[in-house]
Amino acid sequence: EASSPGHGSSNNDDDVDLEALVNDMNSSLESLYSSCSIHTETTPLLHVTYGRLQEQQCRPSSLPAVINPFPELCTPPGSPVLSPTHTPDNHIIKVCSEDGAGKVVEVPADMRARDVCQLLVYKSHCLDDNCWSLVEHHPLLGLERCLEDHELVVQVHASMTSDSKFLFRKNYAKYEFFRNPLNFFPDQMVTWCQESNGSIPQSQLLQKFLNSSSCVEVQGSLYWKESGKKSWKRLSMFLRRSGLYCSTKGSSKEPRHLQLLSDLEDCNIYTVTTGRKSHNAPTDYQFCIKPSKVRNDCKELRMLCAEDEQSRTCWMTAFRLLKYGILLYQNYKSPQQRKSPLSHFSTPVRSVSENSLVAMDFSGRTGRVIENPLEAQSAALEEGQTWRKRGQRMNALGSPLHPSSVSSVIHRTQLWFHGRIMRDEAHKMVMQQGQVDGLFLLRDSQSNPRAFVLTLCHHQKIRHFQILPYEEDGQMFFSLDEGSTKFTDLIHLVEFYQLNRGVLPCRLKHPCTAVAL
Repeated sequence: EASSPGHGSSNNDDDVDLEALVNDMNSSLESLYSSCSIHTETTPLLHVTYGRLQEQQCRPSSLPAVINPFPELCTPPGSPVLSPTHTPDNHIIKVCSEDGAGKVVEVPADMRARDVCQLLVYKSHCLDDNCWSLVEHHPLLGLERCLEDHELVVQVHASMTSDSKFLFRKNYAKYEFFRNPLNFFPDQMVTWCQESNGSIPQSQLLQKFLNSSSCVEVQGSLYWKESGKKSWKRLSMFLRRSGLYCSTKGSSKEPRHLQLLSDLEDCNIYTVTTGRKSHNAPTDYQFCIKPSKVRNDCKELRMLCAEDEQSRTCWMTAFRLLKYGILLYQNYKSPQQRKSPLSHFSTPVRSVSENSLVAMDFSGRTGRVIENPLEAQSAALEEGQTWRKRGQRMNALGSPLHPSSVSSVIHRTQLWFHGRIMRDEAHKMVMQQGQVDGLFLLRDSQSNPRAFVLTLCHHQKIRHFQILPYEEDGQMFFSLDEGSTKFTDLIHLVEFYQLNRGVLPCRLKHPCTAVAL
């Protein structure tokens, strides 16, 4: 036995024979495996302290779990130390993308929706911009909703049927109401509960929703379809922290005239995906409140319909805020406060506020801000011409491919280009990914085989702009403004309108993407 340091022994006496130590530990581990297999109470464990081998009593359950990269090559299947990572508490869940492809994910019982999204982002090599969502999709009911980031995926999966599934998609509007609350809550729809005309100042709007002690409510008219009936009733509705109420007497808010339609605690709010014809709805802006425990029982569903998209968005956003409160704000802030362990695998995102972009002149020794709007517009047109000349210089240098052939196919490598999809499909994709200002995609034109179409969302309305080809001096250009600003390819065009609004109602901000798992 080696002597402990500090007892005056020589250096040779203090050294430990490493070869003998390894042999002793190997023999001890073999005896440990054999003793664990017959469930003995205690097992001797050897460890080194100050060059001295000591024995310590330790139960097998206290052994640290070591991840084994090659379980089929190393240890017996029943080894308590090196074993496969799957445990009985984990659940196997399939997540599908928009194209129908799926990926099987092993999810622990305490794994949140945000954690699953980050795992899929990493496995699919996507850009992690905190806009990805896990969608609960019910094809038989025609309902879907985005899971909140804090929800436990296993619990949600337990309430789904065999026909239901999870989808992985972008949702830019998930927390957009924190950045632009005025676009989500019209003045006439948000009031105090007990006052007939108690409007809330816009500066205090979100604080009142997040404060659980405030008596804020959303009011307005909604169409309601009772279970078992085909007709819809137009009623005055009131959404409060205690639930959704309808008035049995006009727009009266007296307690004796209010009927509870649904509470918020054990229910979730869904978007109806089957269209107005399947339910004979009066408008296209349907949504539904479904109890969490209900699977396929349509009698328990609360089918509702709004007058327009802004009203539907207000009702659905207020439902989430009143139900979860400060949890939503914590979900919104947590990606900005923490450092993701997978951050070194993703490309950094440059987020620029629209109000912080100004026209600059760098023609002199120092840059200056262009304050004159006419001069700024002229600078934007000049920048477009500069990009055009740059493309001409690149083509003049020569290319293994013909310049026109490169310009005609290079955009197909971009995430925002979706090829020959129909107008309705483009409209559906934009709606599914949030309908926020600047959400866009490009596609082939159905009417003109040489042209393209820009689909853009602004103020919750989806518009389509045709991109026409122009030929000049034997070279092909593309333009959105009838030839005033020309670009050699669609990538230059998109990059220009990401910085300059031009003839568009807003800049291009969020590409509408479809990931393949």
